[in-house]
Amino acid sequence: MNPVTPAPAGPAGNDPRLALLTAWLRALPAGLGLDPGTVRPASSDASFRRYFRVDAAGRTLVAMDAPPGREDCRPFLHVAGLLRAGGLNVPEVLAQDLEQGFLLLSDLGHTTYLAHLQAGSTPARIHQLYLDALAALTAIQRCATDGLPRYDHARLETELGLFPEWYAARHCGMPLGEADLAELHGVFRILIDANLAQPTVLVHRDFHSPNLMITDLPGAPAAYGPNPGVLDFQDAVAGPITYDLASLLTDARTTWDEPQQLDWGIRYWEMARKAGLPVPADFADFHRAYEWMGLQRNLRILGVFARLSHRDGKHGYLDHMPRVNGYVRQVAERYLAFKPLVRLLDRLK
Repeated sequence: MNPVTPAPAGPAGNDPRLALLTAWLRALPAGLGLDPGTVRPASSDASFRRYFRVDAAGRTLVAMDAPPGREDCRPFLHVAGLLRAGGLNVPEVLAQDLEQGFLLLSDLGHTTYLAHLQAGSTPARIHQLYLDALAALTAIQRCATDGLPRYDHARLETELGLFPEWYAARHCGMPLGEADLAELHGVFRILIDANLAQPTVLVHRDFHSPNLMITDLPGAPAAYGPNPGVLDFQDAVAGPITYDLASLLTDARTTWDEPQQLDWGIRYWEMARKAGLPVPADFADFHRAYEWMGLQRNLRILGVFARLSHRDGKHGYLDHMPRVNGYVRQVAERYLAFKPLVRLLDRLK
């Protein structure tokens, strides 16, 4: 979920979904104190979901628009329940209409980690924010995974397939021949086997700066809850324990150098061991697993961002390509098993 500058929503007549949402809000119980005339954009999303903020009796609430046939609110509701049961600060569902694809949620604040970082902050403040995020991650990983899809071989293989199709062939204009594909699929097999060998926990899948809300800013209402607020979790799966850490520390929108990644990685590993999570006793083993998971994820991200640009016209994602490429090379150049990938990357310009 990507924040946008709040602005009046404008006439709903040229936006049928917004008109439906506003009508739904007007029909909700008066006790909510809603003022549907204040509906305005809160954020956009890489999917078809949209979020609007609305005033409600001295506070703000968030309305989710998830068009049926394109989005399904039920996974959001299910995962929200799992996370809330585990003590995470996630939006409370105040009203729902699954047939129309609308949810009314509590508001967790206006400032994402990403927005705060872009505005500038002290190193001490950033460090504390990330310690908060790491603590939240260990809580997520202790949550139940009942009813979640598994991050299985087929899913990992499909995700990696986005790299040759959308990044290499479409974005870089270099369709891969049989020899290149054979080498690349050999790398993919190594990654998939290693990642599936990791212990399984609840995986948020997008646990990074745009989806973490800072709730402890000066003047923030107590209703925002403890830091961080966690959003955009509807795609959660049961999968490898290092996945979300790789999402956080090799964030496509925020560059962290290797020493910083290592520092926070060690701190997470210590927290995880203290919490009884199934991480390796040797940090070196854990770090390799984290790096290999991050490589898989960032190859997928290159394919996803290329597809968002070339298929969906969302060209802003291309701005993050150099950073993601850097994270890919950071790992691929360190391990002999990935030399075929490095040779391919050298040709993909």
